[in-house]
Amino acid sequence: MEVTNVTADAEGFTCNAYLALGEEPTLVDAGAMPGVVGAIREHTDDLSRVILTHQHGDHVGELDAVLSAFDADLYAHGDHPDRTDTLQDGDELTVGSESVEVVYTPGHAGDHISLVGDRSLFSGDVVVYNDGAFDNGSFGRTDYPGQSRERLIESIGELLDRLPGTVDRMYAGHGDSYTGDVRAVVKRALGRAERREPKYDE
Repeated sequence: MEVTNVTADAEGFTCNAYLALGEEPTLVDAGAMPGVVGAIREHTDDLSRVILTHQHGDHVGELDAVLSAFDADLYAHGDHPDRTDTLQDGDELTVGSESVEVVYTPGHAGDHISLVGDRSLFSGDVVVYNDGAFDNGSFGRTDYPGQSRERLIESIGELLDRLPGTVDRMYAGHGDSYTGDVRAVVKRALGRAERREPKYDE
């Protein structure tokens, strides 16, 4: 499956928005980069669906523009006026050419979900490979109102329980994507979160 970070050239703050091509061309998060529609069109004119890992501004800033440009369904766990499909824990769907399972992973955001396939993990902000705070296994921030380190720890543990050993690609909401032992990265992130290692000035 071909996966491209279509916000890689952003000059302002945004999440990574991943375009997965295949039988179901899918955008995981819309990002907040002006011009993301043009970046998507460099790869395809056909977008079947947009899946939101959560609805923080850096993940949905350009959502209206994407939905206006493409005849795409919107999949989300949380309420959204344009949502066509509600995601629940355990749901299965296709991202690009890979079947994935929805795992509900709140803590960083109350509506946060991750997508787990046989080869790929789309982790949103619950676990990232590197983010300037930690390398080779970090976790979403929990210092804003409504966030919870304890709930995030539970979510990372649940994600690890449901992560096949065959997963070797991680596409996180921030930092670099990663190819290799994804389980080891998630375990390292969990350990750091459990030790209450401060990510920022929490």
